[in-house]
Amino acid sequence: MRESAGERMSEATSSYGPTRTDDAPRGAEAGGSYLLVVQGSSSSIVPLPRSGVVLLGRGPGADVRLRNTAASREHAKVVLLDGRAQLVDLGSRNGTLLNGVRVDGARPLGSGDVVSIGDAVVVMRCARPARSRQMLELGELRRRIEGEIERSLRHDRPATVMAVQLGAAAARGAVAGALERELAVTDFAGFEADDRLLVLLPEADAAAAGHMAQRLIDAVQAVAGAPKVGVATAPADGCDADTLVASARAAAEVAPPGRAATAAEAVTALEIGGQRTVLADAAMVRVFDLVRRLAATDLPVLVTGETGAGKESAARALHEWSPRAKRPLVTLNCAAVPESLVESELFGYERGAFSGAAAAKPGLLEHASGGTVFLDEIGDLSASAQAKILRAIETRKILRLGDVREREVDIRLVAATHKDLQAEVKAGRFRQDLYYRLGAATVILPPLRERPREILALSRAFLAEACARAGREEMTLSTEATELLTSYAWPGNVRELKNVIEYIAATVGARIIERAHLPAPLAPQGAGRLESAPPAPPAAAPAPLAAPAAGVPGRTFRPLAEEVRELERARIAEALAAAGGVQTRAAEALHVPLRTFVLKMNRYGLAKRRR
Repeated sequence: MRESAGERMSEATSSYGPTRTDDAPRGAEAGGSYLLVVQGSSSSIVPLPRSGVVLLGRGPGADVRLRNTAASREHAKVVLLDGRAQLVDLGSRNGTLLNGVRVDGARPLGSGDVVSIGDAVVVMRCARPARSRQMLELGELRRRIEGEIERSLRHDRPATVMAVQLGAAAARGAVAGALERELAVTDFAGFEADDRLLVLLPEADAAAAGHMAQRLIDAVQAVAGAPKVGVATAPADGCDADTLVASARAAAEVAPPGRAATAAEAVTALEIGGQRTVLADAAMVRVFDLVRRLAATDLPVLVTGETGAGKESAARALHEWSPRAKRPLVTLNCAAVPESLVESELFGYERGAFSGAAAAKPGLLEHASGGTVFLDEIGDLSASAQAKILRAIETRKILRLGDVREREVDIRLVAATHKDLQAEVKAGRFRQDLYYRLGAATVILPPLRERPREILALSRAFLAEACARAGREEMTLSTEATELLTSYAWPGNVRELKNVIEYIAATVGARIIERAHLPAPLAPQGAGRLESAPPAPPAAAPAPLAAPAAGVPGRTFRPLAEEVRELERARIAEALAAAGGVQTRAAEALHVPLRTFVLKMNRYGLAKRRR
C-alpha cells in the first residue's frame, strides 16, 4: 500500500534528516513541496523553494548529492517557477529516466513522479493546497452562473458577474487568497487563465457590484499589479451565461488599469451620416473596424447579411469614413425597381431613347460622380445590367440609353445582398466576373440573434429615441420583457427590433414594459413563465373568487399569479411555524434553497419570524 506524502516525510526526516536546505523556505518540511531521495539503504528529504533551480549530480556543488557512479557531476536539474516544476537532463552520460522513460530536453514534473538516475530514486512530492470552497473550476463556476441567472429571471432578482484581468503575472494561490478575504460566503470565483478570472455575485445589483469591484481591485493589486474589472448584471446586461460573461469581459477590456467599468461603458455608439449605430457585440466591433480600414480605399465592397441586419449602416459608414464623404451617397434598391427601369435609373437616358423619354436624364452613376453608389440587393440585377455595372467599374465610363458617347464617372461602388452569390453564380443567375470583382473586399454582418448583447443595447437606444420624439418620460423593460426580447429569434433582425420598440413606445402608456405589452410573436398567449411549480392545492375551500371569467358561465376566477403567491405565503408561514422559526429547517422542509426561501419570506412580510 502506497504511503502518504506526510507519512514518508515524517519517517525520512526523523531517520536521516534533510540534506541541503539553505534556499528552502522555513516550514517547507511541514507542508511545502519536496524531493524524497532514496539511495541504497537510506533516504532523505530535500525541501523545494517555490522558484529556483535544484541541481542533481555527483559533484560537490549539487543540491542533491548522488553517490552512485552512473551519475554525472552535473546530471540533471529541477527548475521551479511559482511552484511549478520541470525536470531537465543536462546531457548526462547515462541518461535520466522519468517514470521509466528517458528524458530528452525538459519535461513537466508533478507530484508522485519518479526520477531514476542509476540506482538512485528521486520522488517529487508537491504540496497539496487546501481546497477552496469559493474558488471553483471553470466548468463548475459556469454551471453556478447559469443557475443564478435562472433564479434571477424567475424571482426578478439581480445577479452579477465580474471579469477580472490581472495587471501582472501572479501566483493563483496569492490571487485566490486575496479574493477570498473579500468574497461573501455566497460568492464564487474561478480562473479562466493565469491572468483572467470570473467572479459571481448572487443577489448583487449594479451599485453593490460597483462597490465590490473596487474592494477586489484594492485586495488583488497588491499581488497582481493594477487589475481591470468588468461588471455585468443580469438581466440588464444579459439573460444567459454566455452573454453575461461576454458583457463582463467587454467591460474589462475598456476599463482603465486599477479601475472597474460596467457593461454599458463597453457599448459604442457611432454617429454615421446623422444616424446612430450601436455596437456591443465583439464581432460587430471588429466588422466596423474592417469597414473603417476599407473606407480609406477605393475598392468596391460587397456587404452580405440577412435582411435587416444593418447592411445599409455599413454602406453609409464606408462612404462617411472615406475621402468621398463630401460628395453624394446615392442608393438604389435593385429589388424595388422594375427590371425594365433599372438600367435607365443607373445609367440615364437621352431624349427619345424610349417612349416617354421627353428629355435627357443623367443616371444615378453620373449623379454620384465623385461619391459612392450603394446598390442594395445587387443579386436581383438583370444580366445586362450586371454586365454594364462591371464595365463601369473597370473603365470608369458609362453609356446612357440612346446615346453613343461614353461619359467618364468617378464612383466607388458598394453593393449589398442577402443572397448567397456563390450559389447564384453556380446557378447562372449572377456573373462570375462581377462576383469576383465585388467579392475581393467583403463585409459579412452576423444576424441579430447571434449578437445577444446588442439586442438589449439596441432596445434601450431605440426606446430612448422613441420616447424623446414623443416627448414622454423614459420607459424601462421588466425582467420578463427583457428575457423575451433576448430569447426571440428576430428573423427581421435590427429592422424588426426597431419596429417593435417603436410600436411599444407608441401604444403603451405605462413606464414599465411588461410581457402583455409585447406583440404576439414575442409573447404568445399561454407561454408565460410561472414563478415556481406550486405545491398541491390545500384541502380547505379556496377564498371567494373575484371576477366572472369570460366565456365560462357560472365560474369566477382570480388571477393565477395572485393565487400562487397566496399559497406560497401560506406554505412558508406553515413551514416556519413547524420548524420553530428556524429558517434552515423550514427551507429544507419545502425543498427550497435557503437564499430563495429568505427572499420570499422577506417579500411576503414574514421576516419578523427570523431567529
